[in-house]
Amino acid sequence: MLLEFSKDQLQIVIARYSENIEWLKAFNRFAIVYNKGETIVDGAVVLPNIGREGHTYLTHIVRNYYDLPEYTVFLQGSPFFHMKEGADCAKLADIINESLTKKVPFKGFAWFRLRCDRLGRPHQMSDPASKGKWSGWGKDIPVGEVYEKLFNRTPPEQFIASAATGLFMVRKDRILTRSLEFYKTALSIIEADPCDEHNTGHAFERLWQVIFNGSKAINP
Repeated sequence: MLLEFSKDQLQIVIARYSENIEWLKAFNRFAIVYNKGETIVDGAVVLPNIGREGHTYLTHIVRNYYDLPEYTVFLQGSPFFHMKEGADCAKLADIINESLTKKVPFKGFAWFRLRCDRLGRPHQMSDPASKGKWSGWGKDIPVGEVYEKLFNRTPPEQFIASAATGLFMVRKDRILTRSLEFYKTALSIIEADPCDEHNTGHAFERLWQVIFNGSKAINP
């Protein structure tokens, strides 16, 4: 067994579209899959295909705000690509085990961190190889604008994103630092840009560490 915890201690939330999630069998007793693709996944919760993984994560929090485990792990359907070279189920389990044992409040799983300005720069949204893959191609990322909508305050000039790929785990108290209404507002911001035409979902990827930083002082 890769993880030695109870369901009261840990839950793994998977945002899936079309990825092969056979790897998830190693974590089945902890996992809930939200499926946005056309392929049927047994036991999965079906969601409309909008808002990237941020829509999935926020939907989960809103629906389960009063019934969260000690830790929640949020993952895309194919997480290992953005982790350190050679990452697999065993290494993912090692990170989760260590973080939970040490009671780390927030942990991003990507092998890198990003520093960006209010427009998400530098970014690769105009990469010719990605043209046509999403509606917001060629546009900036509204990190500062989304921050201001979330917290009703002037955004900082720079952000350091430690969970830029939408792969992270967070402790319950960090989630509950923000109210249920906060997460409903966050979800409505994403739902207002369902096809991510304005890169709202990408902005959330650069704001998770702020949303879950535990600071009540920035609550709106």
